[in-house]
Amino acid sequence: MAQPLKEMINLGSVSVPADGLAAAWAPFPRDRFVARAVHGLDGLELKARVSHVAAALGEALPLPYPHAAEVVREAATRVRLDMWSGWPVTEHTAVHGLDHLGDAMRTLAVLTPYATGEFAVRPLLERHREDALKIMYGWAESPDEHLRRLASEGSRPRLPWATRVSWLMTPGPALPLLDRLRDDPSEYVRRSVANHVNDLAEDHPEVALRLLGRWRADGGSHVERVLRHAVRGLLRAGHPEALALVGATPGSGSVEDVALESDTVAVGGKLAFAVTVTAGAAGPVVLKYAIRRTGSRRVFHLGQREAADAGARFTVRKSHSFRPVTTRDEPPGARELDVIVNGRVAATVPFTLTS
Repeated sequence: MAQPLKEMINLGSVSVPADGLAAAWAPFPRDRFVARAVHGLDGLELKARVSHVAAALGEALPLPYPHAAEVVREAATRVRLDMWSGWPVTEHTAVHGLDHLGDAMRTLAVLTPYATGEFAVRPLLERHREDALKIMYGWAESPDEHLRRLASEGSRPRLPWATRVSWLMTPGPALPLLDRLRDDPSEYVRRSVANHVNDLAEDHPEVALRLLGRWRADGGSHVERVLRHAVRGLLRAGHPEALALVGATPGSGSVEDVALESDTVAVGGKLAFAVTVTAGAAGPVVLKYAIRRTGSRRVFHLGQREAADAGARFTVRKSHSFRPVTTRDEPPGARELDVIVNGRVAATVPFTLTS
């Protein structure tokens, strides 16, 4: 069984920045910091662990923030930080650097190649909207792909696990960043851009589609891959303009057969099924499926095929897991499987989830 993510914040992860800070600033109380940082970790979840270690760092580094930031930046050159050892350090930057924008942003710029700073930049954007955004415009021009990605990722409207920044929920301020990075040579950066546009599309689909249409018209080496990843949420929702943008004919195509391996599946098991589809027109056929029960409908990707002409037939197989997860309850009972072809529910089959 995989180790819970929260357990990645532990004695080993805390010891890494402790060594770097002790090397960068001789008075740093390394052992006291480590003892304080690990005490009580066992009862905390992931983000609470990050905050707990960051608070311990604040106590152990009681310098005026500009000086503390210098120590942190130097410490990052002395050890090999990673996501888990560096995340609390970026959290310290967000908390203690809130009134020192320049020092905090310079520190995140140093840390982000080792421990991405997109969570820590959010409070700075909230407090210093225009000035922080101006710095991020500069990051978008950096030769460092990590900084370019931070410009896009840190300004995402719906960044997972991050605090919401109200003004980023309205389209406009971050669009120049996306325009600059849309055809970035780094896939790492481009994927962030696509995720950013996917966030934008959830609240402002017309803005996202207009932006993507303009990017396609402007051309670029990577525009089509960015576009396909950016519209995945709209495709899942069956948005006709998004379907048309990827070349599919909205609502076209039919399901000839849906074959379930069994019409009952136990919690923890898998629903295996095969779908035979006939294309209604030449071009992409975008396939999704939904699992429905009373009060819940979740949509998943089934596949995409290219039809040479109307009438082309193909079969797609899928196995859907009902493995229990902590973030979602799956009570036993009646279910329905919807097969969605180019945005339209083309077939529905009942089945039962058993305990």
